[in-house]
Amino acid sequence: MEETENIKPRKKDGWDIAKVVLEPVGGLLTAIAVALLGFYGSRVIEQQQRFDSNFRLYSELMSRREESESALRKDMFKSIIDSFLKPGMENSPLDGQLLNLELLAYNFHESLNLKPLFTHIEKSIQLIKNPTEKAEQFNRLERVAREVTRKQMLILEEAGKKFDRQIDLDSIKNNPGGIMLDEDSMTVNNIKRLFRIIALEADQKTKNIKVRLEVRTLNDSLNPDDEPNVIEFWVGFFDFPMIDNTRLSNDQRCAIVLTNFDEQSADISVLDFPGSHASLREKPYFDDIIGNLRKGNQQAE
Repeated sequence: MEETENIKPRKKDGWDIAKVVLEPVGGLLTAIAVALLGFYGSRVIEQQQRFDSNFRLYSELMSRREESESALRKDMFKSIIDSFLKPGMENSPLDGQLLNLELLAYNFHESLNLKPLFTHIEKSIQLIKNPTEKAEQFNRLERVAREVTRKQMLILEEAGKKFDRQIDLDSIKNNPGGIMLDEDSMTVNNIKRLFRIIALEADQKTKNIKVRLEVRTLNDSLNPDDEPNVIEFWVGFFDFPMIDNTRLSNDQRCAIVLTNFDEQSADISVLDFPGSHASLREKPYFDDIIGNLRKGNQQAE
């Protein structure tokens, strides 16, 4: 009993005082933190919901717009094609045929081979007896073809490579075996190819050039070319690169485009580009797809 009575209460130090003061403050801060977290959390959720709603609305509007444009293009395409296929079309006014061809070429040149229509109208123009009118209609037809070619080349050059060459037409006349142009190489998607062009013939009347194209792949380990790909063909203003092209390995394409033709010379452009930028009707071969997958796996490793 005497020992118990001698025990004195411990004097409170600074930590005890701080505990007494800070415990209520800590509880208050916790409550404030929880409130702020709930407030900002609800704001974030609200903003996300608003974004999702706007995104769905935008997607729906874009989908409806694409459907409307597709329907319009479909009706337009059917109307123009019907005008060419209806009976007696060959007797219809030439101006109307050219106008329909312009509408078709400027709106559907990426998916249709329009060369047959161009050559058909060209034959109709050749029957015109008035030299002035004949020249005017030829210039109009050629202008449409050049504009389509220009649009397609702009697209293909962004994804591939190009070089230009000039052909001396007098030299072709004096060399029945043809003249060889300066060869050049182009690299597309890390695949280097050597291109050699031989100009064989020239038709002044139709403004066409017959060429021999030789393509050798230099560094394709998956599809090595021991021998070059060789092909001969005529190229004119109505041969459009997205449609009229040569298929290469690894789903690539090569096209020769006639850009100018006069009495002395002709200018051509040689393009090398991925097959994904070819016409919408062009599909990659199964072997090309497998080769691309193998190459992607090798690069990943």
